[in-house]
Amino acid sequence: MSEARVGLVIEDDQDIRELVRVVLSQAGFDVHVASTGSAGVNSARELNPDVITLDLGLPDIDGFEVARQIRMTSDAYIIMLTARAEELDTLMGLEAGGDDYLTKPFRPRELRARVEAMMRRPRSSSDAKHAPEAADPEMTHNGLAVSAGSRTAVLNGMELKLTRTEFDLLVALLETGRIVRTKADLARRLRNEPYDVGSYVSDADERAVEVHMGNLRKKLGDSIQSPRWLETVRGVGYRLAPAVHNN
Repeated sequence: MSEARVGLVIEDDQDIRELVRVVLSQAGFDVHVASTGSAGVNSARELNPDVITLDLGLPDIDGFEVARQIRMTSDAYIIMLTARAEELDTLMGLEAGGDDYLTKPFRPRELRARVEAMMRRPRSSSDAKHAPEAADPEMTHNGLAVSAGSRTAVLNGMELKLTRTEFDLLVALLETGRIVRTKADLARRLRNEPYDVGSYVSDADERAVEVHMGNLRKKLGDSIQSPRWLETVRGVGYRLAPAVHNN
């Protein structure tokens, strides 16, 4: 199996498309490009890319729908690129399946840093196949069973379809239990940074964590008022809900 990482650029602006292609190529990716949403969806299905940059303002299908369609068949990291600075657009993009976003114009080194941080995180359960079994302890909580190594989350006998970002947030809370994790902590976790590093976390980064946590809560079927798994500590962050002892 080839070790080459595959990148896909879905962008209708030729100049930006070439800029992103160069950035990903310099980062060691085998880069493919698409100038329309429909072509991007088809390429994602055929190439199984590791990372996708996705323009929200495409000429045929809008980027939100492209992300939703890609998510049906791909667990690639998706970075949304938008010329629109409105928060609603970025939140809709994250809800559609995006992992991160950058607003145009962006600095090439910032894009590369985001991509490289993502690629330090495990891609999928296939990444764990060569790991020793002992390195994959199962974490359980209120009927939910999560294996960090195989990257699976099973609830009531059914495996949940989580994005990589949602899965990483769930594992972060399972690891620390009832200790509150701030939104800034969780944003750094998604960047693969140590928790005690005081790097800058913007309001937008924290809002993105809120959106991903909302998506995760929906997939778990959890309640904000009576949480079984994810408890919001208002004004601070999140922690695992108390354990429920049945019978």
